Amino acid sequence: MHDLDDSQWRELLQRLRRFAVWLTREPGSADDLVQATIERALSRSGQQREAEALRAWLFSILYRLFLDSKRRDRLHRRWLAWFSGGQEISEPIGDNTEDIIFAQADLQAFAQLSAEQRALLLLVSVEGLSYKEAAEALAIPIGTVMSRLSRARAALRQLTEGSPASPALRRLK
Repeated sequence: MHDLDDSQWRELLQRLRRFAVWLTREPGSADDLVQATIERALSRSGQQREAEALRAWLFSILYRLFLDSKRRDRLHRRWLAWFSGGQEISEPIGDNTEDIIFAQADLQAFAQLSAEQRALLLLVSVEGLSYKEAAEALAIPIGTVMSRLSRARAALRQLTEGSPASPALRRLK
C-alpha cells in the first residue's frame, strides 16, 4: 500500500476501529471488521492508486464489509429463530455524575439511528471526511450524502432534545 509511517498507520487504524465499534456496537466484532478491512485492502492494493484517497477507500471497504455481515446475520437469525429465542444485548452503564447520564442518553439516541445515518454522522462529523470522501466511501452521490446527513442530524437532534422539528412547508399556488 502507500508509504505511511507508523504513526499515520496507528491513527488510521484507530479511526477505522472507532468507526467499526460504532457500527457493530461490539469491540470484538469491530476488531474483526478492521482486520478484515486491512486484509481486503492489502489483497486489492492495486485498485487504489491515490494516496489522498486511501482513508476514504479504507472506510468504504469497512462499511461494505459491515453491510455484508449484516446481510449474513439476518439470514443466520432466520435459521436460528427456529431453535432459540432472541437475546438482548446488555450495554454497560456508567456509575458517575450527571454528565455521564447525559452522555449515555446521547449515545443511546445515537444508537437509535439507522446504520446509514450513524455511518454518515461518524464519517463526516467524527472522522472528518469531506462530503466527497464520504460519498466515495459509501458509494452514493454527494447530494445524497448531504441530504441524508441533514436528516440524520435532525433525527439525532429530535431524539436528544425531545422536540420535533417543524417541517418546512411551502405554499404552492
